[in-house]
Amino acid sequence: MASSGLQLLGFFLSLVGLAATVGATLMVEWKKQYQGKTHRIFEGLWMSCSGNERTTCEFHQYLLKLPIEVQATRAVMLISVFLSTVALMVSTVGMKCTRFMDGKSESKSTTAMIGGIMFMIAGVLTIIMTSWYVKKIVDNYHETKTLQSFEFGNAVFVSWAGGLLTAAGGAFLGCRRCSRSQATSSMSSNNHLLPPMGPKSNYV
Repeated sequence: MASSGLQLLGFFLSLVGLAATVGATLMVEWKKQYQGKTHRIFEGLWMSCSGNERTTCEFHQYLLKLPIEVQATRAVMLISVFLSTVALMVSTVGMKCTRFMDGKSESKSTTAMIGGIMFMIAGVLTIIMTSWYVKKIVDNYHETKTLQSFEFGNAVFVSWAGGLLTAAGGAFLGCRRCSRSQATSSMSSNNHLLPPMGPKSNYV
């Protein structure tokens, strides 16, 4: 029962992490810039927005003209979302609370572990890529040393949170000992119910 609870916790954390990763990928506030007191500029992976009280947004028209950190982050975030989506389906099959592969406990636990590992890879990719994106912004800020430089926005924190939650949920799902604990306990209980197979003594 405890291992099933850990699997449900890991699945829930990974699901929330996936939602946060998707939200961060679509958010426009990956980096921001303030010009004066009212004019704001936001740039995301897919579009940029600018304005005062009302902002107008437009999609990036040319992929090759985008900075390298935007191109790389966009690609890796999409890969992370894809891996998490596949891991979501794989974990659903391998979890103990589902009825898939009920007659194959060993294969079921292995499937849950594979799903957890995929979640962990997706989470680590998100964390590494987001940190590299932030590093590029900070390096550019120190190189220019002007007040008009970009700073990283709220999407960075959402992406970090999504990566951490996805990796943590995958760690719970990928715990091999947790996945096998119920099967091991059931086998040990069955062994106690079996009669002893020791040698019999013949009495005259």
